[in-house]
Amino acid sequence: MRITLAQLPVNDGDIEANLIGLKEAVAQAADEKSDIILTPEGSLSGYTHLFDQIRLKEALAELESFAAKRRVGMALGTCMKESDGLCYNELRFYAKDGEYLGCHTKTLLCGWGDPLDGEVTVFATQPIRVFDFMGIKVGGLICNDLWANPGCTPMPDVHLTKKLSRLGAKIVFQAVNGGRDESAFSQELARKFHEVHVLMKARADNLVICTADNAFPEHIGVSSLGGIAVPDASWLYTLPDKGRQVATFDVDVFS
Repeated sequence: MRITLAQLPVNDGDIEANLIGLKEAVAQAADEKSDIILTPEGSLSGYTHLFDQIRLKEALAELESFAAKRRVGMALGTCMKESDGLCYNELRFYAKDGEYLGCHTKTLLCGWGDPLDGEVTVFATQPIRVFDFMGIKVGGLICNDLWANPGCTPMPDVHLTKKLSRLGAKIVFQAVNGGRDESAFSQELARKFHEVHVLMKARADNLVICTADNAFPEHIGVSSLGGIAVPDASWLYTLPDKGRQVATFDVDVFS
């Protein structure tokens, strides 16, 4: 499978800017004959539940058409209000012809304080599942779903990579939008925590894990290294750790 990782700046209040960035990344993926592109968490809507739902739907339809015409599948991170009236933090999967395959909804939601505040109070969840992409079972995770950072979530690690592996997934796409700053805690300790979890879970659950973070602000290193981890607990590829990065890689599916 040919996979494009898109480490893009995500604008929480600007769907228009996000759409432009996503279309540029999809166009590059098409030029590089990619099968699927992975984008950060909230990359179209912004990482927020406070978005213009009408404009978001219009932008999503435009992006879906744009990618389908170029035969690029998507693992697209965006928040979305669905027909059930609930708001979800989603990783939406599309086939190369534009068929919508379904979405993973963020499960280990972030929250702080007592009583709880944060995304745990605004986003709903759905059961975890896998999707068939080019005959290969793939799964999705969003940020904290993979590493259950104890500083971010009140929920225990329920080992979602293991659940996806047991459902038959061979590749897991992880969309990230991690909070960060220039402190040593953020740039060293927290990033190492995230990286180790990706590598350990690739090995423990015999998975290829593809991960891409939000690049904004572009002068600060990402919260989690972008790249493709393989089951021997190594990085097959990594992205530079700052700024907008879009790169395409060939990946074998491990048995």
